[in-house]
Amino acid sequence: MKKEKSLIIMVDDNLANLRIGKNVLAENYTVATAPSAEKLFSLLENNRPELILLDVNMPELDGYDTIKILKSKPETKDIPVIFLTARIESEDELTGLSLGAIDYITKPFKPSLLLKRIEVHLLVEAQKRDLEKLTAKLQNMNDNLQAMVDEKTKDIQELQKILLKGLSELVESRDNVTGGHIERTQNGIKILINGIKDEGIYQDETEGWDDMNLLLQSSQLHDVGKIHVNEDILNKPGKLNPEEFTKMKKHTSEGEKIIRNMEPKEKEHKFLTFAKIFAAYHHEKWDGTGYPYGLKENEIPLLGRIMAIADVYDALTTVRPYKDAFTHEEAVMIINEGKGTHFDPVLVDLFNKKSELFKS
Repeated sequence: MKKEKSLIIMVDDNLANLRIGKNVLAENYTVATAPSAEKLFSLLENNRPELILLDVNMPELDGYDTIKILKSKPETKDIPVIFLTARIESEDELTGLSLGAIDYITKPFKPSLLLKRIEVHLLVEAQKRDLEKLTAKLQNMNDNLQAMVDEKTKDIQELQKILLKGLSELVESRDNVTGGHIERTQNGIKILINGIKDEGIYQDETEGWDDMNLLLQSSQLHDVGKIHVNEDILNKPGKLNPEEFTKMKKHTSEGEKIIRNMEPKEKEHKFLTFAKIFAAYHHEKWDGTGYPYGLKENEIPLLGRIMAIADVYDALTTVRPYKDAFTHEEAVMIINEGKGTHFDPVLVDLFNKKSELFKS
């Protein structure tokens, strides 16, 4: 039996944009088009789309006013909305995200990028629904059915992993030259943490680090703040100017803020605590010249100092818009040049002992 295509509604007052968008999406999705917010609301009376692609600049009701109405109604508040716009200012993007949009794509868009972003978002939404259904079932289970509870809990943990991976892939999809960055930094983190335990160093700071999988999963969110960085900056084929670099640096504090907003107010969760540290402190430097807080030496949480080495090693050994890849040997030399200035000298000594493992 042929699988029914997901319905996507595209809203734009430019009929040429609607035609182009429908042509791009029609092979994979059922596409309905609306030239105005009024037409969108009319379509929603009898249709429930999986996703709305919403133009910002429209006469009468613009995209911002439209999403406010959508989010105010119980029947439409949960429909994911992606803004399509020619605006490129980060303030505009932040406005859209704060109103409830899940993403912000600038026009003219690349068809392959648009399709990938939609695919990732629909996967995330599907997994969220599955997770909610399983959670609801668990809440209604009898306490005596412990074996069944254990099995369902395992299912939920697997779904959480998939959801987290979907979110991290979304971040990577905005930066189309760093694919695999998360997996490679996880490998570096694992090597250094195992080395710390083997060497018996930093025992006070590693207390409570018993679950390696939890640590590695939380590290996937270290660049989540890049959601708030314009794609033109992320993919610029050259050195960032001072204004662009200032905007790029905000991904650390924005990432910390995003994760903090995920935390329930009544208690801390170790996973999110670790994730906040990775996000906020991986660009701090040992000598205090890093960002966002300018911390120095052991003021920087150990996970941040570890991620600094794993992150820089991967940045050095992979192609970026502004440079070719360095060899492993060159990367090792550069990290050693940063010993005691950029990086924790104890961790650099440990890195030297384990550096061959970073090649895999």
